[in-house]
Amino acid sequence: MTSFDPFAAIADPNRRHLLEELRRAPRTVNELAEGLPISRPAVSQHLKALLDSNLVNVTAEGTRRIYSLNSKGFNKLNLWLDQFWK
Repeated sequence: MTSFDPFAAIADPNRRHLLEELRRAPRTVNELAEGLPISRPAVSQHLKALLDSNLVNVTAEGTRRIYSLNSKGFNKLNLWLDQFWK
């Protein structure tokens, strides 16, 4: 598995939108694609970047892949942001 920088991952507005949607509830690619003006394959590519940066998890339910937030993946971002408030 390749590692992707979480800061680069959240720099993209489509990825931030996906994270906001996943913050509300776990979703499939099709459900996530409904809210974006980009194709389903593009949503899948954005989700791959979020997976590679450890910001989301995926689980299989039959033939469906359900994406959800990985709160532990946000630790690097939180540590960096917290330094500004100490």
